[in-house]
Amino acid sequence: MNYSTLKKGVVASLVAVMGLTSLASAQESPATSSSAKVFGGRGQYRTWSIGVNGGVLAPIAFIGGTNDFTNWDVNLGYGISLRKQLGHAFGLEGNIFRGKLSGTNKDAVGGIKNGVREFETDMQYSVDLRGVVNVATVDFLRRENSVNFFVTAGYGLTAYNPKVTLANGTTTDFKGQYGEDRDKDFIKEAYIPVGAGIKFKVSDRVSFNLAYTMNFVDGDNLDGVYAGGTSKDRFSYANAGLEFSLGSKSKPNLDWVNPVAMMYDELKDPTLRQEVEALKNRVSNVEKSVEDLKKDTDGDGVSDQFDKCAGTPAGTKVDGSGCPLPVPTVVAPTESASNVSGFETIQFEFNSSVLKTESYPTLDKLSSVLRENGGKVTTKGYA
Repeated sequence: MNYSTLKKGVVASLVAVMGLTSLASAQESPATSSSAKVFGGRGQYRTWSIGVNGGVLAPIAFIGGTNDFTNWDVNLGYGISLRKQLGHAFGLEGNIFRGKLSGTNKDAVGGIKNGVREFETDMQYSVDLRGVVNVATVDFLRRENSVNFFVTAGYGLTAYNPKVTLANGTTTDFKGQYGEDRDKDFIKEAYIPVGAGIKFKVSDRVSFNLAYTMNFVDGDNLDGVYAGGTSKDRFSYANAGLEFSLGSKSKPNLDWVNPVAMMYDELKDPTLRQEVEALKNRVSNVEKSVEDLKKDTDGDGVSDQFDKCAGTPAGTKVDGSGCPLPVPTVVAPTESASNVSGFETIQFEFNSSVLKTESYPTLDKLSSVLRENGGKVTTKGYA
C-alpha cells in the first residue's frame, strides 16, 4: 500500500466522519426521555454489543521510539469485538484481529541494515481484553449525546511469524521452527494495547467508531530482527468500524444514556409529583388534626375534642372531662347533747356495770334526742 492510496483513504474517512456527525446531530432529540430509573440497575439497559472493524496495521507507534527498519509500510487489518458495558462510563471489551506488518531499509546505506533488506510478518491473531472508559458520557449541556470519546487499555496475546529478506536477496522463513521443540508455526508474545477513539451514534442500535491503538509487544522479534534486547517492538492499528447494540428494543443503550438528564427526568416524573403532592396533603391533614386537638373554646384547659361539658363559665374548676367539680355542702353545726337539759342521772347497780331499772326511761329519752338531732354524748361516771 503506497502513500497515495493511504492519503485517499484518510480523506474518504474524514468525509464519512463529517457526514455521520451531521446525521447523528440531526437525530438528536432533546425531548427524548428514557424509561430507565436512577439506581435501577443494569437490567433496564442494553449492555452488550458486537462490532466489526477494518483498518491499517503499521510497525510503529504514535509516540515514536526506536525501529529496526528505516521505512515502514501500512497493511490491511481487520477484526471483531464484543463489549459489555458495566456502567455509564466504563465497560469491558474483548478484541481479536489479524493482518500483516512490513517494512524496508531502503533509506539505509545500500538499502541494508543489520544485514537485512526488508521484513514481512504474518499476524495469525491478536486477542486482548480491554477496559473502555467513556469520557463524554456526563453532559450538562445536552440531554442526549450523539458523539462520545473513549480511551482503552488492556492485556493481550499475539501469535505471529516474521519473514526477512537478507542482503543477498534470500528470504528466511522460520515457520514451523518455533518453540522448544522447533515445531510451532508462530511465536506467541504478550502485548499491552493502549488507545483512544471516538464513537458516533448512527441510530439506537448502530454506532460508527474510529479508533487508534498502540500495541507494546513483550519481545524484540516482531519484525524478524533481534536487537540484542535493547528495545522491544511495537505496532499500531488504526481502524474504523460499526458497533451493533444487542438486547431488547424497548431498553435504551447504556452507552448513550446521560445520567444527568436521567436524574432530571425522574425529578420531573408526574408519578413522583403526585406522590409529593399526596405527601403534602397528608402533612396538612396531620397539622389540622393537631390544631383541632389544641382548640379549647371555653378556656377550661380541656380541648374541645375531649370536653364533655362545653361552654363552661370562665374560672370554673373542672375535672378531666371538662365538667365542673361538685361544690362541697356546708353543714351547720347542731346543738350538742351536753347543752340539752332535763335528763336524770343514770344509775348503775352497786359495784356493777348493770343499769338500774329506773334509769331505762332516761336512756330511751337520750337515744330519741340523738336520733332526731344528732350530736355527741359525753359520759362521766362516778364510783
